[in-house]
Order: sequence, then C-alpha cells, then structure tokens
Amino acid sequence: MFEFVSGESVRTLFRKLCAVPTFDHRMSFLHHAPLILCSQFQTSNKPKGFLRQVFKPIVEKFGVHFDCNIRMRGYYPKGGGEVAVTVNPVKELQPVTMTERGTIAKIYGRAFVAGVLPFKLAKDMSAAAVRTIRKEIKELYINIQPLQEKEKAYGNGNGIIVIAESSTGCLFAGSALGKKGVYADKIGIEAAEMLLRNIRHNGCVDEFLQDQLIIFMALAKGTSRIRTGTVTLHTRTAIHIAEQLTQAKFTITKCEDELSSNVTFIIECQGSGAVNPNL
Repeated sequence: MFEFVSGESVRTLFRKLCAVPTFDHRMSFLHHAPLILCSQFQTSNKPKGFLRQVFKPIVEKFGVHFDCNIRMRGYYPKGGGEVAVTVNPVKELQPVTMTERGTIAKIYGRAFVAGVLPFKLAKDMSAAAVRTIRKEIKELYINIQPLQEKEKAYGNGNGIIVIAESSTGCLFAGSALGKKGVYADKIGIEAAEMLLRNIRHNGCVDEFLQDQLIIFMALAKGTSRIRTGTVTLHTRTAIHIAEQLTQAKFTITKCEDELSSNVTFIIECQGSGAVNPNL
C-alpha cells in the first residue's frame, strides 16, 4: 500500500493511478498482484461520485479494472478527504468505439450535505435540478436523492451530481459544490444545466470525461473512436503529450451526419499497443 498526499485534482490523480501502474515495467511487484493506493486530499471541484459512477464504467471498456473506496469525504477549507484505490494489472488495453449515443434512458443522482448544514439544502438542490431538467426532458423519471452524510465526512459542505445514462451505455454528468453565500437552488440549477449542455451535442462522453480517456486510447492496442462535443483545451493538451510520449496518433474530425450539431466531433486514435511485460 502506498500513501499519497496531494493538492492536485483527484480526477487527474486517479487517471494516473489507473494507467501507469497497469503497465510500468519498473514496478516489478505488479507481476500478478493488485496495487493499493491511498490518497489524502483537501478539496476537488468534482464530487467523487463522478469517479465511481462515470469514469469507472467507461474506463472498464478498455479492460482497466479498479476499485474505489471513499473512506472519508473532505470539504473546503479543512479538507481531510481520503480515498483508497486498488488497481489490477492487465496485459494490454483494448481499443474502444463509442460513436452511437442512442437515447437518454435514465437520469439519477444525489444531492448531499455534511457537517452542520441542514438537510433542507439537499432537498432544495435536488428539487431545483429536477425542475431545470424537466424543461427539456419531460418523459423520464428523474431520481436525485437528497442525502445527509453524518458519517465518513469531515467538515461542512454540500453538493450535487446528476448523471444521465443512454440506451447504449454512454454516461454524462453535471455537478456542482456549494459555496458560501450561494443559495442551494442555484447549485442544483448549475449542475442540471451542465448535464443538459453535455447531452445536447449528441456525443458519447461529457466534457470532463473527454480528456481523461486520451491516455487509455493512446495505450490501447488498435484503433479507438469516440464521439464527443467541442474538443476541450484539456483534451488537445492531453493528445499533444500522449503523442510525444507514445507512438499513438490522433485525428479529430467534425461529424457531418444528421444527428450532429455544430460542435460534434470524432476523436480517433491509433493506439501504441503498450504491453505489460510482467504478465
């Protein structure tokens, strides 16, 4: 088990923890055994539910398998969050094709409060998010559960994550964390509008997952294709670095089919085919 204390984005840290230990030949202890890592962090702009409910299911399509145990949630400014990740080594990664979104089949999530904050804030965030989504998506039942975290939470905080799941297994998220002086309903509206923005472009991943998949596309053996919305600067940076460090080659093509909006693209990668020599 390894301990990490980090102030960087927990999503960024997890992306590194899932990709590097899977292949790095210098980690000779990874012949067959999983790697267990603990991270203690101060705060993040994305609720940790994103890692387990959006990032994890999609990354598993590449053949990456990890478990994520949130031991303690930490809130600004005290921090104190703690997450344990177990990463299992693999021989090589599989390429992924995600170009058919299908229809939105489910919308669900959680609105939470911790510490001394009243439960009413969670209910207000949930209700505001549902109202906002209902303006565009009227036919689906929306299940956003208000929760009070009495255990496994350090400090005071509130937030919300809303997830949409498509008929083909694509996942999208909108989220927001509470801030001092900001009404709870505004936090709910912010998360809902973020989700709707990521659904409108008819892509298969949201703006946050987009750049996190680049490293896995680059390491996979074969050609991966992912349909997405506007290609973010984070994604373009990740592509540039991946091409410098591996033999992977990326192309970005604007979609021209009838389902495309003005901001729909295909990111294609001929992966480097990295192989774990220890397996």
